[in-house]
Amino acid sequence: MNWSRVLALVSLAGILAAGSAVSAAAAELTIRVENVLPSGGILRLGLYDAARYPDDNSKPIASADVSAVPGETVVTLHAVPAGTYAIQTFQDVNANDKMDTSWLGLPLEPFGFSLDAKPFLSKPSFNDVKFILADGENSQVIHLQNTTTNSPSNKARDAIRARQRQ
Repeated sequence: MNWSRVLALVSLAGILAAGSAVSAAAAELTIRVENVLPSGGILRLGLYDAARYPDDNSKPIASADVSAVPGETVVTLHAVPAGTYAIQTFQDVNANDKMDTSWLGLPLEPFGFSLDAKPFLSKPSFNDVKFILADGENSQVIHLQNTTTNSPSNKARDAIRARQRQ
């Protein structure tokens, strides 16, 4: 047996293995979602690339459905390829697997986007919510928004409930 050939093959296998390990490197993304309502439910989160973001029915690159923890819920996505992404999330308070909306199409449950982008008549564009995910550990913070918090109907409902408690 030619030991120099064996040594060369072992070295080549090591180099190839190291190369595949580098290409297989991935990112870990920890997302802190704040302003989570105490009403519970499920926090639903999706990570989208530019091609999938505009389509509301597309499958995210990575996703998580976790129990909503009042105040702040932390979600970690593992083994995500590095790239440019956007996050959409909402608190499914009644756990019916969908974002409830009014007859006008306004969200009735808390929602959020990466970079805390605020929608105006539709969800923000990808350019307004995109961020770069690098190999290794990354983090994002999203503050849930709630379009119904200060609505006149909610204020009236809250006033009636306050009188009933007295």
